[in-house]
Amino acid sequence: MKATVYEKPGDVELKEVPKPEIKTANDAIIKVVRACVCGSDLWFYRGIHEFYRPGTVVGHEAIGIVDSVGENVKNVKPGDFVIVPFTHGCGHCVACKNGFDSNCLNSNFASGITTGYQAEYLRTENASWALVKIPGQPKDYSDAQLNDLLTLADVMATGYHAAASAEVKDGETVAVIGDGAVGLCGVIGAKLRGAKRIILLSHHDDRAKLGREFGATDIVSSKGDQAVKDVLALTEENAGVDAVLECVGATSAIEQAGQIARPGAVIGRVGVPETEPKANQLFGNNIGLRGGTAPVTTYDRQVLLDAVLNGKIHPGKVFTKRFKLDEIKQAYEAMDKRQAIKSLVIVSE
Repeated sequence: MKATVYEKPGDVELKEVPKPEIKTANDAIIKVVRACVCGSDLWFYRGIHEFYRPGTVVGHEAIGIVDSVGENVKNVKPGDFVIVPFTHGCGHCVACKNGFDSNCLNSNFASGITTGYQAEYLRTENASWALVKIPGQPKDYSDAQLNDLLTLADVMATGYHAAASAEVKDGETVAVIGDGAVGLCGVIGAKLRGAKRIILLSHHDDRAKLGREFGATDIVSSKGDQAVKDVLALTEENAGVDAVLECVGATSAIEQAGQIARPGAVIGRVGVPETEPKANQLFGNNIGLRGGTAPVTTYDRQVLLDAVLNGKIHPGKVFTKRFKLDEIKQAYEAMDKRQAIKSLVIVSE
């Protein structure tokens, strides 16, 4: 089969590799329909972090058709149309039962993605619980709906996790730091949870426009100290927002979140952190800081799949450029050069 292989920083290649096989009784093999490039893929692509060794098949977001299953897999069967989350929760450990399948005690995250999702086929573990069934078949959905469904493998769930971690409630004023695909999906997540005012910090007109379409009520385009002043000016008594969604991961972004949060607010963080921030400011204002890897399957089942199927949200609009699997190098380049908010990869029809 064809699969995307990481060669070295700045270089991915489409190569012929063996089709993945069932390794355990809980595995499933998926024929990929659509995949995409994640902002976190740029960490290894740019040589910032050595997530993968050269020669590794990469990618972690996909929708597809179940090709085969291990003998213990009962909840999905060959022919089912599914979301393939990047998390692989078992569904019955303490973490999964409490809604944190991303921290499953019976899942080896690394082994679950060694076959990679930017490929014609992938292997996933804990398939009986971790896979999320989509009603019908791909042919039953429009192109835009398929894109919406694809976001439920990661980016929409991650944006929602920022809002959930920040404990966004009805009527609140929320700030979103980061106008990438995750931040934009965070805007959707905040709106789903009832936020009345959503302030998006964005420095790019196209992303700010999409943010408004998703539900942002205000755009702050300034930077640094001025951005802090501008956000505070939009809040009651300049006290700060009720919740902050930090969708970047840079230490400066987390520290900025602390500056714009009102006393007693909560910051929901989903950006992969480069270092941990100073805690003194958060301590002094009783500001909470929580978040991490999104429990994708949990959120898909609780709220997100229904929201997509009912047409309530359209997160697939974050895919601003589309490529065939044979064009995977261009898909990465478009993300790397900020020519695309998120690159869609069509693998099969």
